[in-house]
Amino acid sequence: MPLEIERKFLLPEFPAAQVKEGKLRIVKEQLIEQTYLALYEDQELRVRKITDAASGDVEYTHTFKRGFGIAREEVEVSIAGGLYDQMIRAHGAVPLIKKRSTALWDGVQVEIDEYDQIQLTVLEVEFSSEEEAESFVPPAWFGQDISTDKEYSNKKVWRELQSRRS
Repeated sequence: MPLEIERKFLLPEFPAAQVKEGKLRIVKEQLIEQTYLALYEDQELRVRKITDAASGDVEYTHTFKRGFGIAREEVEVSIAGGLYDQMIRAHGAVPLIKKRSTALWDGVQVEIDEYDQIQLTVLEVEFSSEEEAESFVPPAWFGQDISTDKEYSNKKVWRELQSRRS
């Protein structure tokens, strides 16, 4: 099963100064609506509706993940919009909504997620190996490394959203 290897950082705020100085170049912006269909121990099933901010194009995905920490098994497939809509209606959950900015910093692709329903901004960097991830030295502006902190996991934030609607 393919591995997703990433490190996550808690940004104190969106790095507008880095963008203004040309140190961080935004290459794509998306709006992501994410809903978990099943959560069990270290496994999760989720669906996403991903809207490209520039073109308005929409894609839908279904993802299975297993594991915890910087390296997790991940299988993601495209699904039809109708299937996504059926799953969302059947589940009746509140989606987690975030704006994702994909950017280049010092030759490295980063993804910055700004969450809609809560005050949280996270930066992610994906790697091709665990060794590469562990040896990566982030700049100070990336903020606290939260790669193994379950407090900031998407599924924990999503669960909190579900409890608020009661």
